[in-house]
Amino acid sequence: MTDTKDNLVLGVDRALRTLTGLHQPARETPAEGVEESDLQDGERAHAAGLMRVNHTGEICAQALYEGQALAARSDEAREALLQSAREERDHLAWCRERLTQLDAKPRLMDPLFYGASYLMGALTGLAGDKVSLGFVEATEDQVVEHLDRHMAALPEEDLKSRAIVAQMRTDEAEHGARALAMGGKPFPRPIKTLMTFASRVMTETTYRI
Repeated sequence: MTDTKDNLVLGVDRALRTLTGLHQPARETPAEGVEESDLQDGERAHAAGLMRVNHTGEICAQALYEGQALAARSDEAREALLQSAREERDHLAWCRERLTQLDAKPRLMDPLFYGASYLMGALTGLAGDKVSLGFVEATEDQVVEHLDRHMAALPEEDLKSRAIVAQMRTDEAEHGARALAMGGKPFPRPIKTLMTFASRVMTETTYRI
């Protein structure tokens, strides 16, 4: 019981840090040393919209991993989920910093997305570690496709944002592969298709609202 209470307290602390932007990256941003581009107003607004979507995606990733870790049945699965969450915090910090550089802010809906994602993560975790880790792989597969679309959509001149997205893509692919290597159960294509649809609804909402 003590461990459960401790995990809940630590989880609340991490949630507050996630939503308030207090997480400090363990790694230097990939955009460090990359020259800032002279973007047109429309290009800057478009880049900000895309990076805002990525920031919200990282908010959701933190919540998913936290919810899954809370319900994980084995210490190995729990640690793997929390390790991925720690690496995702770098992405969160990088995206937030880039938004500031683009004179933009995160969306006020982020706490709502966090809560919904946390619940989804916990419910997935209750289905067992194999399903939970399979969900990680399925989610990361969707994220990689999403980041590929963003790389194609970002202004060519926005080298800072592109450097961040490229590193994020590499990390996300590694998280998915790690989940499968630990025994995650692959999700069938129809479920991944539904996940893609849900992801795009969230993407459009975050970009425009």
